[in-house]
Amino acid sequence: MFDLSPDTINKNIKKNLIMSGMLKIFVLCIITFNAIAYDQAKLMHAWVSIVMIRGYTESGSLAYGSGVIVGENQVITNCHVLRKTKQPWVSQGDTAYSIMGVQANRWQDLCLLTLFQLNKNPVPIGRSNDLTKGQELAAMGHSSGSPAPLTTGGYMISAYDMDGGKIILSSAKFRLGASGSGLFDMKGNLVGINTFKTTGYGSYYSMPAEWIHKLKELPMEKEFPIQGKALWEEDEESKPFFLKIAIPKVKKDWATLVKITKDWTEKEANNTEAWYEYGHANEMLDLSDKAINYYKKALAIDPMNSDALFRMGMVENKLGHPVEAKKILTSLNKLNPARADELDEVINCKNKCKK
Repeated sequence: MFDLSPDTINKNIKKNLIMSGMLKIFVLCIITFNAIAYDQAKLMHAWVSIVMIRGYTESGSLAYGSGVIVGENQVITNCHVLRKTKQPWVSQGDTAYSIMGVQANRWQDLCLLTLFQLNKNPVPIGRSNDLTKGQELAAMGHSSGSPAPLTTGGYMISAYDMDGGKIILSSAKFRLGASGSGLFDMKGNLVGINTFKTTGYGSYYSMPAEWIHKLKELPMEKEFPIQGKALWEEDEESKPFFLKIAIPKVKKDWATLVKITKDWTEKEANNTEAWYEYGHANEMLDLSDKAINYYKKALAIDPMNSDALFRMGMVENKLGHPVEAKKILTSLNKLNPARADELDEVINCKNKCKK
């Protein structure tokens, strides 16, 4: 949790809270971000921009998801949140808002709702393209149907180019009920919309915030429920490569991963993540020379790919090349100090050496 007590929170920030009792819940729900710069007031504004999407299904049960206020009378959410109800509505605290219409991109799984007299200040829409590996992020949404938004901290693991934005893979957890919620940077900018997760650690995917701008150009629809397959629901053969690798990585099926990532690099030769994953698969099969070569290709495309630099340092250290490993350590420390600390511990065998 943020290392904050109520008396450390600026009185002016308290006045900006628009719902009774939110301050105490916010302080209790948010996560500590150590040694980083964060804007407390803007993060709090992001928190109060989170809403709940509700609606009764044909069986009479109550379905719910999350959303974020992104414009005048506008809320962004996932389209799959709107599949089971003919009459959804939006709520925040004890207040409910009717939905006037929706602009939907089903494949991207983003739906922009227009509400009646929402009258709330929207969050600033950031850019997924500006994120870097290891950057601190915060997911805010109604996980497990919590009446107040819950906040979890994490970092960006990877980002995958698609349609002018980057689909974000992060370790910022969200659960059932938080589909359509917000992923924010430490300045309170909405950088992603939390959408789905796969098996394995840190496997939380968010659609890029940039896609919201294109949504506003689509025709307004009035009919619910919203149906249509999303990109992450495609058959295995039709999924993007970054999703095809998920199961083999969890299962540590390195031979299959090599085949998939080889195909990935052939079809997307300028994709830094493709080369990184190809290198990682080869490293796990003890093909060190190939792994280093592919990590270098990843770095040639994106010198900021700290994962590729970290793994290359690990391989060089394992091969007994301390000079090369320490050179990599110096470079890594400028890109991602946390990863540099991990590599330094391995090189110097502090505590317990880890691969």
